[in-house]
Amino acid sequence: MQRRCCKIAKPLKLDVPSVNEIFGFSTNKGQAETIVNIPINKIFMFPNNPFTVRDDEKMKETVASIKNNGILLPSIVRKRNNDDEYEMIVGGRKLKACEIAGKEEMPCIVRELTDDEAIITIVDSNIQREEILMSERAFAYKMKLEAIKRQGKRIDLTSTPVGEKLSAEIIAEEFGISREQLRRYIRLTELNKQILQMVDEKKIALRPAVEISYLNEGEQYSLLDAIKENQATPSESQAKEMRKLSQENKLTKDKINEILQEQKPNQKMKYTIHYERFEKVLPRNVVTAKEVEDFLFKCAEEHNIRVKQKAMAMAR
Repeated sequence: MQRRCCKIAKPLKLDVPSVNEIFGFSTNKGQAETIVNIPINKIFMFPNNPFTVRDDEKMKETVASIKNNGILLPSIVRKRNNDDEYEMIVGGRKLKACEIAGKEEMPCIVRELTDDEAIITIVDSNIQREEILMSERAFAYKMKLEAIKRQGKRIDLTSTPVGEKLSAEIIAEEFGISREQLRRYIRLTELNKQILQMVDEKKIALRPAVEISYLNEGEQYSLLDAIKENQATPSESQAKEMRKLSQENKLTKDKINEILQEQKPNQKMKYTIHYERFEKVLPRNVVTAKEVEDFLFKCAEEHNIRVKQKAMAMAR
């Protein structure tokens, strides 16, 4: 028998890309960024971040994922004045989840960002989330618009120069809304916290809320009292009436109550009469819908008179 000779394969040299290269993390200058592990007790939330971190079902899912699979993508932070402390720019939910999961550190990219660059990054990375509250969206739009203004770009919301797009128009296009809708959202930031919470809870719709935002602080608190007292929130037409009276310095607590007590068109009760139920008891000359309505009204009216007469007789 012939012996077969087996050649031993030489080890292959593979150029395996780094994590940075795989995910394409780079600075604005095109330089590669390094992922570093940072103790979570050294990371703090960015001040005035418009997005809140909620302990909801999605948070539970994120915690479970971190426990089972680790942290797949790094967060973005920037250094604070203290060299060994950082501010969270992108990854606030992940930071909270790491704390709950008992992690001591998390992978991050340390990026050099000005305050305005940090704000724009925060807004752009969070604004497309499905569960955003109206208040979060409102302050996010406002903060980004102001950040762009401070960077020296146009932000005039009232006029458009020929051949030049305004910053507000550009931002509206980025987020897929009209410039007018952007203005409405930003107006919500003029509401007090209690009314804004009612907007978040969908107790007050966007358009009435925009009209309410033009009321001064005292008028808004008077409206809150009236809402509690009347167990009713203003419609758009009612809110517009309040705004008009406010501009004329005629909006008083009594007037707010009076407006809220007005019956709204959608609150008026509608009745449907099934003719078959009354056919056997109606007079033969009562045939048309109007005749039936008039007859039933007359019956109700006479019934009320008899009830009052009975009550007066019992009181003697």
